[in-house]
Amino acid sequence: MNDFSNALSIAASGLKAQSTRLLHTSENIANTDTPGYRRKTVAFQTMMGGDNAGQVETGRVRLDQSDLKKIYDPSHPLADDTGTYDGSNVDLVIEIADAREAQRSYEANLKMFDQTRQMSSSLLDLLRR
Repeated sequence: MNDFSNALSIAASGLKAQSTRLLHTSENIANTDTPGYRRKTVAFQTMMGGDNAGQVETGRVRLDQSDLKKIYDPSHPLADDTGTYDGSNVDLVIEIADAREAQRSYEANLKMFDQTRQMSSSLLDLLRR
């Protein structure tokens, strides 16, 4: 049964990691038009050794250091002498692709969790006979 527990905890850690990734992607999408907003990224790392071997955890949230878009709008309150201000560095195409990838990965982890749970249940049924 320990193998089933390990498989369930690995799948659950993947669910949590993809959920966190989707959270930051949705924050990025929500702040696309926020002046000065920097895109958030999160990295995953595999835990090694001990009871948590094979599980995935999220690393620190990092801000994308790519250049902010310069937006020309002299009437904007943040505009400088040249009539420009810093927009965000969020690209909606990239964020939508990231969201889809996170969704698919979440679904794969959920399927793995469900398959493991079904196998465990089937094994218990066999052992009861």
